[in-house]
Amino acid sequence: MSQLDLGAAEQATARPVGNIRYGTSSWTDKTLLDSGEFYPPSATKPEERLRFYASQFPLVEVDSSYYALPSERNSELWAERTPPGFTFNVKAFGPLTGHGTLPRGLPERIRRDLPADTGDRQRIYAKDLPEPAMDLVWDMFNSALDPLAAAGKLGAVLFQFPKWFTATRGNAAYLHEVAERSRWPVAVEFRGGFWMAEERQERTLGLLEELGFTYVVVDEPQGFPSSVPPVLATTNPDLAMVRFHGQNAETWEKQGLTAAERFRYLYSEDELRGWVPPLKELAGKAKQLHVLMNNCYSDYGVRNAAMMGRLLADR
Repeated sequence: MSQLDLGAAEQATARPVGNIRYGTSSWTDKTLLDSGEFYPPSATKPEERLRFYASQFPLVEVDSSYYALPSERNSELWAERTPPGFTFNVKAFGPLTGHGTLPRGLPERIRRDLPADTGDRQRIYAKDLPEPAMDLVWDMFNSALDPLAAAGKLGAVLFQFPKWFTATRGNAAYLHEVAERSRWPVAVEFRGGFWMAEERQERTLGLLEELGFTYVVVDEPQGFPSSVPPVLATTNPDLAMVRFHGQNAETWEKQGLTAAERFRYLYSEDELRGWVPPLKELAGKAKQLHVLMNNCYSDYGVRNAAMMGRLLADR
């Protein structure tokens, strides 16, 4: 999407298509801002960028909450700066999904009570934190989303589990714990771990359905240990979700890349058009379908999200 397209885009893509909401997995990615191809030159402040983004798309995913606990104040501002009906999905804080976080991602009240042997670690994991600290992390994360929920703008919390979160009884038990601890709707995305291996698909989807979780359908490169097949499934009658990660096989498991470099892929119109019938099928099985572009390099995500909105509206 170039700035020449912005006027038309505002009219064509500001509303859901039926019960389908679509958008991108971040609105503040550095490469998007650096590209100069989406936000008008006058949108130099966070408030202006979010207001502009929300005029173009009905849905966005908060990515910053993965790196550091969100705050109630941020949720208040997000709600105030977006129109009625706009929806935020929020990515779960890293330690809640088995990922590590930089020490500065933890609140000061938790950092000061860290065990002495964690003080010089580059990343802190849930296993490094005392039980009361993890209880506090859960409480703070849940409470931070109160303003969004009160405004009717919270969609779901995305629990994106890493490839080392494998299909074991212990990890299945953790999914039960998530169901008990989260006050908000949960969407689950697996990054490998054999959860969606052919022989396990039925059990995995059955577990998510039992817990009331949304299964996140993915489009991503295949043939890697971390690849998850694009299984069209709905496990929650209220919400279905699809996230598009691109098809850049060259960078999919390459080490040392930023997220933007890893997902550097621009879908063609034909590729996205091929997804329209499956998306309509999923939309027919849930009250809402969320479609998110995670090909977060330059303006690729917003260009493809706008394209997808047009294709869905044309059919």
